[in-house]
Amino acid sequence: MGALDRTARSILLQDFRNGFWLTLKYMFTKKVTLNYPYEKGPLSPRFRGEHALRRYPNGEERCIACKLCEAICPALAITIEAEPRDDGSRRTTRYDIDMTKCIYCGFCQEACPVDAIVEGPNYEFATETREELFYDKEKLLANGDRWEREIAANLAADAPYR
Repeated sequence: MGALDRTARSILLQDFRNGFWLTLKYMFTKKVTLNYPYEKGPLSPRFRGEHALRRYPNGEERCIACKLCEAICPALAITIEAEPRDDGSRRTTRYDIDMTKCIYCGFCQEACPVDAIVEGPNYEFATETREELFYDKEKLLANGDRWEREIAANLAADAPYR
């Protein structure tokens, strides 16, 4: 019976008709392919992209040099040096991240008690040289200033789940 069934399918071109029907079905449905970089898909508020250091609304940097992010980083990508200020507070003098080591685990963001270091929504930060992937404090603060609105919105959207 199996040989007769295969012969009938072959003569009636059953596989061809099934394939043709599938082609017609998908021809008239909405396309899922994006025309990147002109079209971009949605990002989750929990997306972990390029690192940034945030500031308070008055312009003062948030990082209090507790060094929790440096201690928890499994890739040892973060280096922090700090000195006390005249007013008794402590701030970083050096905050470096080696992005070639970073594994984008998000532990630094989770460990920070003041939400100073965050991983922002930027995923397009390709470079031509390796040295450009060594982020210092100025570059991290500039990233924070550039992406602050999106970062704040993502943190607010994620707040109920923390």
